Amino acid sequence: MNELSVKVEEALDQIRPYLQADGGNVSLVEITDDFVVKVELLGACKSCSMSMMTMKAGIEESIKRSVPQIKSVEAVNLSVAI
Repeated sequence: MNELSVKVEEALDQIRPYLQADGGNVSLVEITDDFVVKVELLGACKSCSMSMMTMKAGIEESIKRSVPQIKSVEAVNLSVAI
């Protein structure tokens, strides 16, 4: 795991307790060469009507705050790109 992946995982670890409290979780899938983080929403997060808000206000914000070079965050299992 490279340094960038470690930093992204640390950012995800900050938000995981909130997701897990609602029966969900998130998993890092990849970081592309153009600094796009791809994640998979797990558990209740996959079907929650608030998934898009969770992605933008929670997961993406946490990652960008901790790892400023990240351009965007996408959920590979949401039907709408963010």
